[in-house]
Amino acid sequence: METCDVLVIGAGVVGSSVAFHLAQLGAGRVTLLERRQVGAGTTAQSSGILRTHYSVPQNVELARRSWAVFEDFAAYVDDPQASAGLVRSGYLIAAPPGPKRAALQAALAQQAAFGIPVHIVSATEAARLLPIARFDEAELIGHEPEAGHADAYLVATAFARAARRRGVRVLEGVDVRALRLEGGRVVGVETSQGRLDAGVVVSTQNIWAREIEAWTGIACPVTAERHRVLALEVPGAAYTPAMPVFKDLASPGMLYARSYGARQMLVSEGLPGEALSEPDDRQGDVDMDFVADIGAQVAARFPAWAEAGLASSWTGVYDVTPDWNPVLGPLPGVPGLVVGYGFSGHGFKLSPAVGRLLAQVALGLPVEVSLAPYALERFRAGRLLTGAYGRGAVS
Repeated sequence: METCDVLVIGAGVVGSSVAFHLAQLGAGRVTLLERRQVGAGTTAQSSGILRTHYSVPQNVELARRSWAVFEDFAAYVDDPQASAGLVRSGYLIAAPPGPKRAALQAALAQQAAFGIPVHIVSATEAARLLPIARFDEAELIGHEPEAGHADAYLVATAFARAARRRGVRVLEGVDVRALRLEGGRVVGVETSQGRLDAGVVVSTQNIWAREIEAWTGIACPVTAERHRVLALEVPGAAYTPAMPVFKDLASPGMLYARSYGARQMLVSEGLPGEALSEPDDRQGDVDMDFVADIGAQVAARFPAWAEAGLASSWTGVYDVTPDWNPVLGPLPGVPGLVVGYGFSGHGFKLSPAVGRLLAQVALGLPVEVSLAPYALERFRAGRLLTGAYGRGAVS
């Protein structure tokens, strides 16, 4: 038997951020448990896009706070060797006439109200920023210059290293088998390597969050969804790192795309993916019908990429809730248990702010941003955080 003050389950980018912030806030003995290796699960599959563009205002605030960390990451973790792999390319989002145009207009106004630099640009200006694309039918185009993409694995491992330097014990290859309860309160866990006592447990288990339901009997509305990603390449054309990330609300799949490997295009759909009956982050199939469909959508927006070849493909798994937004904070009825799951593809973008807030909750400190809108009870009460663009898109 071993003892700690706070135990964090799951060392993906969110869990590693929680552990770092616990140490930063002066927690006592902190242990971070990971069933495999730090950052090796769904974090390593992230497309890495960073933006503050959301239609849900609570997400804008978390993304705004997180961006401030990413843009000066080495200083934030006090490690000159640390890097988020940040590429400040900017972010373009284009909408066709109709409901999506109205949703984009409102979201851009909301960002501006938060003090975030955003601009409405013409098709001509958008083509100057992203010359490989055509924008002649776009009715509204937003530009967020302070956005881009980064490396989720680098961030997770840097958070974990910084946590270790501050005294956090990081244990890899340890599987949590059960929560231990006394008088209805969490007092620790049973693991593959024995019992561990803890005053507070923070679960950041991602697609494995349904284990919480088995341990507590409290319904955990999360589904594992597999999403497919392509890297395309065209001789004589390049999606360079200076070109912005692009979100195409007009395409059937509401595609997102960014530069990848200096020349290639990373591209995928912003729609619901393949629901999995069990959590499984192993690589799935990327069939040629999907490649052909994405290729046709890419060709419609990027004419020079009509003859693009497939350079590589992979899959990533999201932990999806009914409204495509996370459950954050104390679990009602189980004192001593704090949860952060169901990020639905937004976990990396929000991880610095979420890690700090969950650490504050775990330590009983005042939280800088209310997590009440993200409470589990919202699903029962019908107070969903539903995004204006539809499920699977930009919440």
